[in-house]
Amino acid sequence: MAPGSRGLRVIGLAGWSGAGKTTLLAKLIPVLVARRVRVATLKHAHHHFDVDHPGKDSHTHRQAGASEVIVSSSRRWVQIREVGEGEEARLPDLLRRLTPEGIALVEGFKRESHPKLEIFRHGNGRSPIHPDDPRIVGIASDVPFPEAGVPVIDLDDVESIADLVLARAEPLESVLARLEIP
Repeated sequence: MAPGSRGLRVIGLAGWSGAGKTTLLAKLIPVLVARRVRVATLKHAHHHFDVDHPGKDSHTHRQAGASEVIVSSSRRWVQIREVGEGEEARLPDLLRRLTPEGIALVEGFKRESHPKLEIFRHGNGRSPIHPDDPRIVGIASDVPFPEAGVPVIDLDDVESIADLVLARAEPLESVLARLEIP
């Protein structure tokens, strides 16, 4: 993906909890930004989470019953939507909300059919994902996988991981078409 290229491209970082997905993202994002790539991230949480806290106006608005709250300033804005006991947002719907340029790095959603870079750490004690997921397009690992059939890059080689992410990310339209298959 060349700097300034048009359209949003999508790739996920998938791995078991404790594998280092967030740690790798924190190193990968500055490398991509230095290459003049616009980066968006989409993080799946498996638990209740909150982005505002008691004492903040947005929290007071939600506690009072607002189902949506937008907080805006000259530097950023954020939208909070309560779903209550409703259905969790689907990956295609979330991807459609992103600005349609650059690269979207999806952390989690490992069971979805978008292209994914597996993050594997041997000391985590879990089995690798790639043998059972044909959408794994590469592996960032602290151990080799000579029979993986996809590129395997050392977890600490962030420049090479950036190269692979840029090369293997797919256009949003292709990803959406695959995700929408019943």
